Amino acid sequence: MIALSGARVVLPDRLLTAATLVIEGDRISEVRPESGGGDPGSPLHHHYLVPGFIDVHVHGLEGFDTLDRLEGISPIAAMAARLPRYGVTAFCPTTVACAPEALGRMLLDVRRAREMPAAGAARVLPAHLESNFINDAFRGAQPVACLRSPRTALAGLGRVKSPQPHDDGADEFPASDVLAAIERAGADVGILTLAPELEGGLDLVRWATSRGLRVSLGHSAATFEQGLEAIAAGARQATHLFNRMPPLAHRAPGLAGAVLHSEEIAAELICDGYHVHPAIVRTAVAAKRPSRIMAITDGTAVSGLPVGSRGALGGQPIVAGDSAALLGDGTLAGSVLTMDRAFRTLVENVGLSIVDAATLCATTPARELGLDGRGLLEPNAIADIVVLDEKLSVVRTYIAGQLVYQRSAD
Repeated sequence: MIALSGARVVLPDRLLTAATLVIEGDRISEVRPESGGGDPGSPLHHHYLVPGFIDVHVHGLEGFDTLDRLEGISPIAAMAARLPRYGVTAFCPTTVACAPEALGRMLLDVRRAREMPAAGAARVLPAHLESNFINDAFRGAQPVACLRSPRTALAGLGRVKSPQPHDDGADEFPASDVLAAIERAGADVGILTLAPELEGGLDLVRWATSRGLRVSLGHSAATFEQGLEAIAAGARQATHLFNRMPPLAHRAPGLAGAVLHSEEIAAELICDGYHVHPAIVRTAVAAKRPSRIMAITDGTAVSGLPVGSRGALGGQPIVAGDSAALLGDGTLAGSVLTMDRAFRTLVENVGLSIVDAATLCATTPARELGLDGRGLLEPNAIADIVVLDEKLSVVRTYIAGQLVYQRSAD
């Protein structure tokens, strides 16, 4: 049994200013308020207990990218080992558009990490594919040579073909090979980002949802009406709302407007204060409520590294800028954000309460991904817990009741 006493505990609906949280085995057994505001001498006085952060969109961290091909090293396992220091207890390894061979190798890596989780590592969730089926005009850092037509991909499924292996970076491969790789991976794929306005886009939404995938709309030029059609077809997530889609306009609300308008769909937001202005983050949260917004990092291999550090995104060289990751030509290529910084940004810059920030960083992602018993602090929930100091920096991280990270003494 572990008793964490004297801290402020973030419950799903309120903040206990002083409480004891008891862990037995892998679960929380009790959360009880302390009388008189608790003991000021407690080591956790002025600290916060929040549910473990869940990042549903992260490409890399500290020099590792999900699509790296490294001798004897799994980039997914390397990321999982490093994420708890940032308060992350579970994450969806995320890809950019790539050749089927690279995708298949990455998904095999995901499967191994899920079947044989390493001690002390963040839980590896099914992958998020920022896929080959996005709009060229809004691709951002996605490699144009790997983009394909949903209609062509669906038409080619099931046809008998002679095996013709391609290099990871090869430009020429059948669009259907991407869907075949997704089918082979089964439950190791969780989220598929696509642009619904492409030819066959709505059919691909239906194909994916019929196989249990969560369709996310993004990198898209969809109109308001096309966005609503995709949501009606089964899409339930929006990839980094406002980024890589037309701007919201009062006469042409576009995909962003469809997402804000629709209760059925939850939206990712990159919460670094740069990709989306804090005022717009606050407006989006007000429009959809914290229960329909997921804070993400869109983190890359240069996240957690100093400005000027170099890494890769799907094999493309990137550099850590002051506010984001960049390709050599200056194109935005994801963020340099980590989830602890996202949480602080929500509280200090956006102006959310600690409770609402925890909802965006943990509770909503857990519920949207169907992670029962996670993303909240209450009796019988899985004991995925982050201890934050009064500056909202990570002090400890617990996963399933085990202490997996503790900050060294200053």
